[in-house]
Order: sequence, then structure tokens, then C-alpha cells
Amino acid sequence: MNWRNLATVSLLWLGVCEASAEDFIKGVYLQSEELCAQAKKDTLQTVVDAGGLVLSASGIESVEYNCEFLNVTRATRAPAWAVTALCQEPGHLFPDTLSILELSPTQLDLVSVRTVDAEGGQTNNAGTYYLCDGVTMP
Repeated sequence: MNWRNLATVSLLWLGVCEASAEDFIKGVYLQSEELCAQAKKDTLQTVVDAGGLVLSASGIESVEYNCEFLNVTRATRAPAWAVTALCQEPGHLFPDTLSILELSPTQLDLVSVRTVDAEGGQTNNAGTYYLCDGVTMP
């Protein structure tokens, strides 16, 4: 394959990635409807300071923890995405691969391939996340 063909394939791939990202999740998601209510009543920062995970199109955020979404690919047979992420905790950087399934317009199920030891103090990205209407990222 010559450089011109490689450049064309690369541009086509970028177009596919951008198209997939366009229909990716919108808004702010938290791990319960109660946390959404708290974020509306107080602030999103209050929920984050208490250790809550915030899911948005750019990644997952919490106190001293974040996962930046690097690649997002839309599934063709399900309302779902495959996501590669780079996650960070104090003194520790690691990759993660996630699947995000849209259960309803306001509810997402996130699964991580990463094994989490509950006693090790690691953050678990997996779980159900709820759309928090009226809540925005700081």
C-alpha cells in the first residue's frame, strides 16, 4: 500500500470514527436517580466530592480519578458503543475497554473488561448510569 492509499484509508477511518462519535451519549450521567436529584439540588461537584462517578461523552470523572475516552465505535446491531479509555488514579495509569448499552433514552449500562478487586480500593467503572436532566459538567 502506498502513502496516498494509506492517507485515504486513514481519512475514511477518521470519518467513520467521527460519525460514530456524533451519535454518542449526550449529557451528564450518574449512578442513581437519587444522585441526579442531589446534583440538581446542591451541585454536581457535591456528588463528585462524595466519590460519585460522572459519565459524559468525554469520559468518567470523580475525585482523583478519571477515564478519558479515546476511541468510540457505534455498534450496528444494538444501541451500543465500544469504547477504549485511558484511566488514571493517583500513581496509577491503566487502559480500559468498555461497552455502553443504551437501556432507555435515560439509562445506560456500562461494562468494563477490567477486573476490580473490591478490597484493593480500585474504582469500578461498570454499572448503570442515569441521565441527569438539567445537570451540566463544571
